[in-house]
Amino acid sequence: MSARILAVDDSPTIRALVGRALRTAGYEVFLASDGVEGVGSLKDVEPELIITDINMPRLDGFGLIETVRASADYGSVPILVLTTESGADLKARARAAGATGWIVKPFDDAQLVSVIARVLGK
Repeated sequence: MSARILAVDDSPTIRALVGRALRTAGYEVFLASDGVEGVGSLKDVEPELIITDINMPRLDGFGLIETVRASADYGSVPILVLTTESGADLKARARAAGATGWIVKPFDDAQLVSVIARVLGK
């Protein structure tokens, strides 16, 4: 069975690109347009990995990470940040919030799939 991945990004283009790359690699992909929608879909999706942008309306990536980490059911789910931001301070803030890893956009499909496989131990 393929892993279930929740990808959260406010850009429809990025959601489409991530979805296509991961489905091609055999993953089951669920998409959300911001942190509120992402958190709201956790029970339905039961993700084995979450990919999130940082800059989003309503609930940004930091808020999403903190909310997931505070959850009894999903606190241990790996979370990868996929963003255009590359500042060391933002990476440190994401790590402090509980992010597992960081990928800078634009991303290479093979690189994204490789990182996910490594994080999932597959």
